Amino acid sequence: MIGTNAKNDQFTLEIVKDSLIAIGEEMFHTLARTSMSPIIYEVLDFASGLTDAKGQLLTQGNGVTGFIGMLTFMVKETLKKYGEKGAIKPGDIIIINDPYGGGGSHLSDVGLVMPIFYEGELVAFSANKAHWTEVGGKDPGSWTTDSTEIFQEGLQFPCVKLFDEGRLNEALVDMIRANVRFPDLSIGDMWAQVAALRTGEKRFVELCDKYGKAVVMDSIDFLLTHGEQLSRKEIAKLPKGVFEAEDFIDDDGLGNGPFPVKVKVTITDDEFICDFRGSHPQVLGPVNCSYTALVSAVRVIFLAATNPSQDINDGVFRPLQVIADDRSIFSAERPAAVSTYWETMMYGSDLVWKALAPVLPNRLNAGHLLSVCGVVLSGLHQDTSEPFLIVEPSVGGWGAGQGLDGATGQFCIGDGETYNVPVEVAETRYGVMLGEYSLRADGAGAGENRGGSGVIRSYQAMTDGQTVTATFGRHKYLPWGFNGGGDGSRNEFVIVKANGEVAGPFGKYARFPLQKGDVVRLITATGGGYGDPLKRPVEKVAYDAKNGYITVEQAKEVYGVLLDPSTYEVVGTTR
Repeated sequence: MIGTNAKNDQFTLEIVKDSLIAIGEEMFHTLARTSMSPIIYEVLDFASGLTDAKGQLLTQGNGVTGFIGMLTFMVKETLKKYGEKGAIKPGDIIIINDPYGGGGSHLSDVGLVMPIFYEGELVAFSANKAHWTEVGGKDPGSWTTDSTEIFQEGLQFPCVKLFDEGRLNEALVDMIRANVRFPDLSIGDMWAQVAALRTGEKRFVELCDKYGKAVVMDSIDFLLTHGEQLSRKEIAKLPKGVFEAEDFIDDDGLGNGPFPVKVKVTITDDEFICDFRGSHPQVLGPVNCSYTALVSAVRVIFLAATNPSQDINDGVFRPLQVIADDRSIFSAERPAAVSTYWETMMYGSDLVWKALAPVLPNRLNAGHLLSVCGVVLSGLHQDTSEPFLIVEPSVGGWGAGQGLDGATGQFCIGDGETYNVPVEVAETRYGVMLGEYSLRADGAGAGENRGGSGVIRSYQAMTDGQTVTATFGRHKYLPWGFNGGGDGSRNEFVIVKANGEVAGPFGKYARFPLQKGDVVRLITATGGGYGDPLKRPVEKVAYDAKNGYITVEQAKEVYGVLLDPSTYEVVGTTR
């Protein structure tokens, strides 16, 4: 209930609400500009924001959509551990990456939480989560495809104090420095996160100074209530009923699989329920994801189905329920390996997407590349002989939809507004040469509207003794088409050795050895198609062939369009 203070008019509440959102954005840019690792300042693999004193998300500056919701769980874990003891003090900063205890993803994604006090009262939290280049573990880059338990994957921070009333825990920092392969990067990123938290604290306190604590607290209530109202209004417009989908996760990286997964989506007048019960139990390899990660994945597609343009806060998600069996592949428990959790997490989004696409064709397209298609490449730089480490995702094709072709060369739904490391940066900082970055024009995803193309990106090793680890999900089970559209193509990678031998294609591989001149070719999926290919306008078919998206033979066999192979002009049809 909004207070009686005269300043609590609608205009003031809106101004303060928008100021809170601006604080989240400023925190985001502070972290990006002060970080040390390309995966943060170039790829933008992080998120930052504010919660209220109860841990309810207020605003989030987001690079990775898969982190929507994870800040909330981090703060609530902090409150659970320290709140009842009265042990949360001004100047505290808590570090957390435990996937089962609020961290939510994998150990590489390190979260920091800072309480914000005003006039001696806990009023909010500043929080962020960022992918460190290294957190130790058995493999360079800390994530791998063949771990079998969490203890192999790096340092675990089980919600402990990095700062205690403003005093740095030097022993903890020394432990981090001694256990990671690139301490300057990891410690530098840690300080960037601290800077972003303190920016959030400073701006929130300034907001309280300007408008008064009571007005800010009322604005927080207004923000959350407004978010809930918008969501319920959009849910009321959706088709009502029960919608189901099933699929298979390829494997766990150790040769086990495939693993069946499914969802039942129930939409009522005011609820959106996603029930994943009956999906496969947690597995030996590192594709397991935590319940926190599942919730974050479902939140992404919930926004896509309701109101993708609205600012996010926990009020928006009050109508959403996510259900999963205990110890399932979607809700793994200690000590399950989780370092490539996204391979399962993205199925949380994709299953709901697949279930609803036929009834929401104006909002949801056909299936996309799904996988992060993550790569870790390590070795020595050819000029400096210093160790280097590439950790990055890959872009691919998205599915076609009602009235449009699929997007080409975009990151998966879990990565969101992230980026590749630019070619110039990669060749300068790393011991590789980029020989190719091109569209994969394989003709897959045929339809009245065709799926967007994947890409081919190649790294040539410039020194001996390098290794590459990669995980390309949807290697066996293809991006799905719908309404008569064809399936897309698979994600895969191959190794072309300097002597011409080819190894692969692979979906997952840990630490493949590379010698100087060997080339890693990363090949991502083309998205699924929408509609009957025979209904695609002949001029679009001719355009596709002329620009290399399909062959003249595919134009005839798949689309029923006869083309002159020299001019690509239409000479007839077989429709």
